[in-house]
Amino acid sequence: MLRLLLLAVVALSSAACAVPLAAGANGAVHTSRPNIVLFVVDDLGWQDLSVPLADAPTPFNARYVTPAFERLAREGVRFTDGYASAPVCTPTRAAILTGRSPGASHITYWVRNAGRDTSREWKGLVPPQWRVDGVQPGEVTLPGLLTAAGYRTIHVGKAHWGAVGTPGADPLALGFDVNVAGHGLGAPGSYFAQDGFGAGGAWAVPGLEDVHGSDAFLTEVLAERACDELRRAVDEAPDRPFFLHLAPYAVHTPIQLNPRYAELYAELPARERAYASLVTSADAMLGAALDLLDELHLAGDTLVVFTSDNGGLSAHGRDGEPHTHNAPLASGKGSAYEGGVRVPWIVRWPGVAGANTVCREPVISHDLFPTLLAAAGVAIPVEHAQLVEGTDLRPVLRGEPGTGARPLFWHQPHFWGNAGPGIQPYSAVRLGDHKLIWFHGATDEPGRGLELYDLARDPGETRDLASSDPKRVDTMLADLDKWITTRNVQLSICRDDGTAILPPLEPSGGSNR
Repeated sequence: MLRLLLLAVVALSSAACAVPLAAGANGAVHTSRPNIVLFVVDDLGWQDLSVPLADAPTPFNARYVTPAFERLAREGVRFTDGYASAPVCTPTRAAILTGRSPGASHITYWVRNAGRDTSREWKGLVPPQWRVDGVQPGEVTLPGLLTAAGYRTIHVGKAHWGAVGTPGADPLALGFDVNVAGHGLGAPGSYFAQDGFGAGGAWAVPGLEDVHGSDAFLTEVLAERACDELRRAVDEAPDRPFFLHLAPYAVHTPIQLNPRYAELYAELPARERAYASLVTSADAMLGAALDLLDELHLAGDTLVVFTSDNGGLSAHGRDGEPHTHNAPLASGKGSAYEGGVRVPWIVRWPGVAGANTVCREPVISHDLFPTLLAAAGVAIPVEHAQLVEGTDLRPVLRGEPGTGARPLFWHQPHFWGNAGPGIQPYSAVRLGDHKLIWFHGATDEPGRGLELYDLARDPGETRDLASSDPKRVDTMLADLDKWITTRNVQLSICRDDGTAILPPLEPSGGSNR
């Protein structure tokens, strides 16, 4: 019954993006130099919340209990076509930090140890010389620019921007004033303080030793520390705006049951029960932050963004049929298909973004860099602005009509290592309602490794239109090829002869470049 009640969401505007309200949640609105809370969940799929992002609620929406996500949707704008910059974590997180797409930055896969390539070969294809160490000091970053502009910048939770053993593993080296529990790895050794959050192992969460041995759960500790840091920021400098990057390690593996929510999901199989408990644990973290903003009378002065770094895990580690946990979307984390990259996107900005509205404009993670800086009144350095591919979303948030005309690009010249639909080296472009995928190394196969989908009519990517709409394929492939050339995107390499695999612009599989 509780889940059914939580799904009773007020009817939403059917416009592309609704008209904003004049006032926001909990008090007066001041949009000059707002506080910013960026909540980036790990591996949370498009269906992993009780808020429906499709046109109608789905069985997965009915499964999860996420009251904070629901509250944020009631008070803000939810995006039906929100995307991660990549189907795995580090590239998306780096894109948020720098405003550059993974293809252009050459941070195209997840990092681990200094100098180590974590990706695998795929049918004779090897990855290019990508930036295996990730983001490093000296780069222009979102927290660095905000700090320089007078913001207090706080990171809590998962970082995973720079590899272990490099300076970039420390968020303080990337521009933050405060770091709580962030380092160069992207998963916790354990969610349990009784286990020391993996203490003594390679995946140990750092900096929380004072609660080791207690019955605390990681998400609860991170929520408490985030609230402590926000209180400290306000107490020490009440007129100084803050930027909180709040990043629960949840719902990344290990999939462990939070006993606080065990009864809530008692009817589910064991692994799905644990997974659902992590979803609600992440939701509770956001809820704690929203409640504190209310308590401090700061909700009206704070821009809040919630998203995920990639699609939901579905290739392994779950109960039920693999590659079905993001339905109606196809596949999941690591995949070129929508289940790998379409993710939750909700923005609350009182006085700017309309409450309880829906936006169908396609948006992507690296849009956050220019959007948040523009909201804060911070200019992007000229030399870096030329590299930024994200778009300032303030007009969209204000309810101005979107065009949907700009292309969105993805590029992952890597094999994730967990076989499944679309989990292989690829590049893709979305333009309007259509999405073209080019699977590298398949240029000699029928279809040249190209698949075309109309996402408005077929979000599950079940009907490949490439053979029936060759003109559109050619146009979109040319757009993709131009982007690859203009942005110096690195391509997959043939292991046998060391040559780059080029987009199949000609039916023979050649390229005009």
